[in-house]
Amino acid sequence: QVHLVESGGGLVQRGGSLRLSCAASGSIVSIYVMGWYRQAPGKQRELVAVMTSGGSTNYGDSVKGRFTISRDNAKNTVYLQMNSLKPEDTAVYYCNAGRIITTMEALDDYWGQGTQVTVSS
Repeated sequence: QVHLVESGGGLVQRGGSLRLSCAASGSIVSIYVMGWYRQAPGKQRELVAVMTSGGSTNYGDSVKGRFTISRDNAKNTVYLQMNSLKPEDTAVYYCNAGRIITTMEALDDYWGQGTQVTVSS
């Protein structure tokens, strides 16, 4: 069993910053990809940023240049530094971990419960 616990969401004004964290726990040997997706009311879930264990990254077009993803492989933790926030960044942000190897098995996607980010204008 793997659990993802997110933290760091909240309310911030336009132009402000927030830092999200997501820690994976369980009998984890390795996680290939970790990252963040978001879902605003009435919209589909979309990619924010993902990062492989080797350091390759992929960002959604709307956050390039403003958000930065990083991870600590030893701690199975991924971070999202969000700068220059806009009201359109308001959404529930979900942590995702993919291609997980535990001491017992190989697992596909796991999702966190989500953390709300609200940007006021």
